[in-house]
Amino acid sequence: MRGRYGLAAYLTGATIARTGDELSGPALLLLGIGVDGSAATGSALLAGLTISAAAGGPLLGALLDRSPRPGRLLAWALLAYAGGLGAVLALVEIPAAIPVAVAAGLLNPALAGGWTAQLPNVRGETPLTRASTLDAMTFTAASLVGPGLAGLVAAYAGAPAAVAVAITLVAAAFPAAWSLPAVEATPATPIRRQLADGFAVLFRNRTLLRATATSTMSFVGIGVAIVCYPLLGAHRLGNPGIGALLLTVLAAASLVANAVLARRPPPPDRTVLASTVLLGASFLLAASGHDMVTLLAAAVLAGFAEGPQLSALFAIRHREAPTRVRAQVFTTAASVKITGLAAGAALAGPLSALSVTAALSAAAGCQLLAAATFVLVRARTPSPARVA
Repeated sequence: MRGRYGLAAYLTGATIARTGDELSGPALLLLGIGVDGSAATGSALLAGLTISAAAGGPLLGALLDRSPRPGRLLAWALLAYAGGLGAVLALVEIPAAIPVAVAAGLLNPALAGGWTAQLPNVRGETPLTRASTLDAMTFTAASLVGPGLAGLVAAYAGAPAAVAVAITLVAAAFPAAWSLPAVEATPATPIRRQLADGFAVLFRNRTLLRATATSTMSFVGIGVAIVCYPLLGAHRLGNPGIGALLLTVLAAASLVANAVLARRPPPPDRTVLASTVLLGASFLLAASGHDMVTLLAAAVLAGFAEGPQLSALFAIRHREAPTRVRAQVFTTAASVKITGLAAGAALAGPLSALSVTAALSAAAGCQLLAAATFVLVRARTPSPARVA
């Protein structure tokens, strides 16, 4: 499965799986609320699903790197993740549902880094920077459709139906993953050595280290901001639903930005720094805004930054990661990103209790720290492209 057809099939499968993933979080939250009438169970399920990603990512990536048919391993991981969601749905009224959600979350990086690591094998003659931008657009499209679909299905058919739709979408990506091409697998080495080699690449390659550290801190701030947008709608515009609309505007702007840049992507390293600074500016604008026009402008600005940032991160990882540990680099980076996002969301609770302005200012501060990290962790020499 190569060339244009391979890339199209890859993008279709990735979009379907990631939409199911984006749908699963809000669906579980709504499912938990339906159990006890409060957010306690729902937030516990969502936290369990996200917090374990950091543990599962590196091991899953190492196994993908060792496999001559990584697509088939990825396909089984998707089915197992869908099965985990199904088990949570069946057990939601008893405490056992939370550890099941934690176990399912171990496989979550398969939907992010596990897919993206396979991109060089299906891109055909498409330049890698352009393919990375198209891949990033699948995340944005999923974040645009998933939460809204969860709310719509839950409103008309109930939260269990929303979880069922998420399960169906993740499982529906099975054929696209299964048909990914065979590759030359990493020579058989002890799994501990394989893991150690992957972590060594992440820490010794200064360009990879810089991108990973910068994006992790940036995603802490994004996690804070995601929680704050509904609060902005409630506190400043009198309607929390408008806050959800702002998140939709952000995702749409991100999709538009990547669509515009797909033909001629800018240099990825500079894009990471510029987009991080732009995110900080957007959060400061949102913190100071008290009218619809200003808050919409802040959301659009954030989207124009977030989409290109993700595309640039993918391009850097593809360029820098050796083939033998590429999947581990991607799944580890994805798991760290998910953990950073979860940490930001948790931090947003006590900060927003003080004021939404304080929380958004902290989100902007995270972007400032991320930009400082990029500047301070300097690559010693220009890194050659590992994939043309």
